[in-house]
Amino acid sequence: MIGQEQNGDIAISLRNVAVYFWLRNGFMHRHRFAALKDVSFDLLHGESLGIIGRNGAGKTTLLRLLGGITRPDKGTLINNGYKTSLLSLQAGFDPQLSGFYNAILSGMLLGFTKEEVEAKLYEIVTFAELEEFIDQPVRTYSSGMKARLGFSVAFHLDPDVLLVDEVLAVGDADFQKKSLAVMKEKIRSKKTIVLVSHSVGTIRKLCDRTVWIEEGVTRAEGDTESVLQEYEEFLRSFKSG
Repeated sequence: MIGQEQNGDIAISLRNVAVYFWLRNGFMHRHRFAALKDVSFDLLHGESLGIIGRNGAGKTTLLRLLGGITRPDKGTLINNGYKTSLLSLQAGFDPQLSGFYNAILSGMLLGFTKEEVEAKLYEIVTFAELEEFIDQPVRTYSSGMKARLGFSVAFHLDPDVLLVDEVLAVGDADFQKKSLAVMKEKIRSKKTIVLVSHSVGTIRKLCDRTVWIEEGVTRAEGDTESVLQEYEEFLRSFKSG
């Protein structure tokens, strides 16, 4: 069930959420795979929330839930009227179209109007360092150029909740420093951010609170340092075992 209600400083609330996918097993058989099994936590307005977990834990599926791209098959997700945007590196990019038109299309796929995207185009292009290439077809771009454009589109459109999926290490070293700096600036301005990562260092630097997801289940939620210590102890015991 997905609904909307006014509820203080809670932006999005999840209770016992599960998401299932059907996977093909041979020509005639399918089996149900639980990407998320039982996830519960609240995202608070103005906080930077980290989502930590190993590969395959369900982090990306959780981000798609928060972004309204995926719906829960079980449990409750309540969005209290907040506009979310998933920071995606190449959302909707058409290789035959120019970077200019791809920026507009990408922004519209993230839920913004054409006019809203156009009003931010100068900042988007300048930050992505693509002034000389923005009218060229995206098929001529390197992977780093496309990543910079995708980051810049989602970042500059400034939604109520910015959802970030492992994309701070895009482009060359200088652009990585710049993207990390503006992310820190956005966090200091008390924007609501959800950052998914398997990097303990990144979460520790950027997040107020953290949720640890393991095999589709919420294992811990709380202040970042406490959750990360528990997560690191788990990793050590897992490796030694």
